[in-house]
Amino acid sequence: MVMRGAVCAVVAGMAGLAAACASTTESNPGRTATEQLLIARAADRAVEGLTLPVPRGKSVFVDDAYFRSENAPYAVSAVRQALSEAGYALAEKRETAEVVFEMRAGALSLEQMRRVVGLPPLAVPINESFNVVSLPELSLYSRRDRVGVAEFTGFVYDARTGAPLGAVAPMIGQFRIRSHKVLMVIAWGQQSVDPGERDPGDSWRQF
Repeated sequence: MVMRGAVCAVVAGMAGLAAACASTTESNPGRTATEQLLIARAADRAVEGLTLPVPRGKSVFVDDAYFRSENAPYAVSAVRQALSEAGYALAEKRETAEVVFEMRAGALSLEQMRRVVGLPPLAVPINESFNVVSLPELSLYSRRDRVGVAEFTGFVYDARTGAPLGAVAPMIGQFRIRSHKVLMVIAWGQQSVDPGERDPGDSWRQF
């Protein structure tokens, strides 16, 4: 009986260890939530006050056939919303529109900039075979900027005749967050973007 009890205890313990080792697998998307929000906020800012060189009330078909970017659907929807708020009627089909707004993207992505007082990370070659040794950053102070950048433009033409009606000046928007670090240890500033956040605030006062 004693032996049987010991075996049962060992089996139970092993079962408990097996349960404790269970884990889940998480996907790794191409962009983080902060990167996606940076781009989305830049697109929102780019289309603020958008108007077309045609009278308000005209029905407009937004042609995004040449608008190519990873975040294009969000940007196109932002343009459509801006046109609707400006007083234009949105046409779902080219055939039912009075004018066509053909849009294109100059930029819709991220910029990342880092400024260092000291030595940035270095890759030092150590032989003729181009083997390198990576040296870490040695800085007194560093600043990191992550910026969502959006630039759109386009032109308008008559949906029936194709006659040109005018061009739209470049729509430009940026959304920046900034973080700081002293002696590679003490960090402050904004590290991420919160959902719904429209103003990144002052990075010098954020800890």
